[in-house]
Amino acid sequence: MNPPKLDGLRILIVDDDESMREAICIYLVSLGAEVMPVGSAAEALERFPTFRPSVLVSDLAMPGEDGYGLIRKVRDMSPANGGDIPALAMSSHTTKEDVKASLAAGFQAHMAKPVEAIKLGRAILKISRQRKR
Repeated sequence: MNPPKLDGLRILIVDDDESMREAICIYLVSLGAEVMPVGSAAEALERFPTFRPSVLVSDLAMPGEDGYGLIRKVRDMSPANGGDIPALAMSSHTTKEDVKASLAAGFQAHMAKPVEAIKLGRAILKISRQRKR
């Protein structure tokens, strides 16, 4: 199974777990992506206008504002400002209800943590080809 090529993608990684953020970043950079790691929803929203990501990858359970709050604020943005960005949720909560909740909130995909690197890369590639409608 060959890893996907993520050349040209700008990926905003949001996770309060620094070691998880670093591992994801190292892997995605090795696939050709440009990555901006941040530790909170507030920092993600602060960096969003200048980094202009093409994909958002966010943990759901974070102190302060969680991934659900983040995606609601992103979806409130105009498409010109990134409100239609493809987004992937990561969570250790993976029941059918958890997945439905993240998709209903505005994410296009939901992955179980800890994430498997190659599956993450493939999921990012897949959602990068679609925009939120």
